[in-house]
Amino acid sequence: MRHCPKECHLIRPFDIVVIICVALICGSIAFFWINAQGRRKGKLEQSPGTEVIYLFDHGVLQHASGATKDLAPLEAGFHEWNDLREKIVDRFSLFPIQPKLVGVGSQTLDAVDMNGPTQVNITWENGLSRVQFLTFEKDEPANAVENRIQSYRLAASLTIPVWTTSREGHLLWWNPAYGALQARVFPGLSVEDQPIFPAVAPTSAPRVSLRIAENGKKEWFDISQTECDDVVIYQAICISNLVHAEEAQRNFVQTLTKTFAQLSIGLAIFDRNGQLALFNPALVDLTGLRAEFLSARPALQTFFDRLRETRKMPEPKNYADWRTAVSELVTAANDGRYEDIWSLDSGQTFRVKGRPHPDGATAFLIEDITAEVSLTRNFRAELELGQSMLDTLDDGIAVFSGSGILTFSNAAYQNLWQVDPETSFADVTIHDAIQDWKRKSAPTPMWEEIERFVRSFADRKTWRFPVYLTDNTHLTCVISPIVSGATLIRFHIVKRLVQTGSAASLIEQDQDA
Repeated sequence: MRHCPKECHLIRPFDIVVIICVALICGSIAFFWINAQGRRKGKLEQSPGTEVIYLFDHGVLQHASGATKDLAPLEAGFHEWNDLREKIVDRFSLFPIQPKLVGVGSQTLDAVDMNGPTQVNITWENGLSRVQFLTFEKDEPANAVENRIQSYRLAASLTIPVWTTSREGHLLWWNPAYGALQARVFPGLSVEDQPIFPAVAPTSAPRVSLRIAENGKKEWFDISQTECDDVVIYQAICISNLVHAEEAQRNFVQTLTKTFAQLSIGLAIFDRNGQLALFNPALVDLTGLRAEFLSARPALQTFFDRLRETRKMPEPKNYADWRTAVSELVTAANDGRYEDIWSLDSGQTFRVKGRPHPDGATAFLIEDITAEVSLTRNFRAELELGQSMLDTLDDGIAVFSGSGILTFSNAAYQNLWQVDPETSFADVTIHDAIQDWKRKSAPTPMWEEIERFVRSFADRKTWRFPVYLTDNTHLTCVISPIVSGATLIRFHIVKRLVQTGSAASLIEQDQDA
């Protein structure tokens, strides 16, 4: 019989101690994971013999409690994570496709009905995963449980993404719309590995843009959230159309701004609150107001006060009445009725119009019409001068346009035929004038010839014929074409009956026709 060396007797007890320690540690870990409490405080009823628990190591089933045979009988060492998922996915549709292999965390999912366990709690720590199925206590109101399930069903039926996270931002639950959107943004990646929305503070409601993988286009979402106990519930509403509309509005405003910058008319648009919202460079040039003042968005009353101070509008006689007048001005502008001419002390003349603008705003247009007013005044002065010169002539003169409308007559014409065209509300035509001539003269067929000549646009030449008035006054009527198709008709007096004492006599006036 051979004997072992002495060193062999020393090593064997040590090996036994090491083996016992390792066994104790492994047993402690298994006991901890199998018996850890994953239920909500005070709301779940589980007895040690009825706990439905599965323990996985890197997706491989390592242990299943005895009560699992009533739910999904699986054998340790022969089944994996996906085997459990296939058996329970109909009731727990959001059960993860793959277990978490890194990190530490937990997740609780609700069932879609009450026929069996109503929740599943999943905890993981560095590849070791524990799945426990929980049932609500019997004394909990049935309607409370049913309301919870109905809420999840309603959220699952929504077409907008809805999801819940813990306070720390860990994703706990999501509806199918969230999963569908995640597949469009991150195709090939699971929701657990790649959430689509960042965790945000419950007090904020940001806009988030996502780029769709298929076409590369951006979609915008407005995220809102509600905090309930230790869970944050999020929902995302697609606002892509709104964002595009806002972009189109900004582009439109920029286009308008560039267009208004080229206008010589000053433009000031005040919003519904009475603050300056938009102005163009011409307003600065016309009013002399500094761009810094206008950029500060002054109130409408302040804007007109500054115009008054810089003497860019007529000086009011009474300041209190002026304030009232400005209020009436704004009211008239909102109705589109305000239009006025401002004659300034500097000699400038402004035409100011107030017009209503969409969304309760008011637009004011300020136009410098100094040159126009000066030209009009000069033109009127020239007309008055020409009228005065022709009124000194003894011959009656009338001018008819190409359409046969009387456009001018002198004092001698009005005295001769006893007419005043200025008192007529309607235009005096050649036909109307001929009727006046016929009543005070002897019959002649030449009146109709005059009417045809006036309305004719063919080649025309000057011609004349005699006219005898009913008081035996002898006239010569001269018809002459002038510019723009108009016709000048002149009545020259050859003989006139005048009164000398008690007898009447004819005085012949030898004047060239």
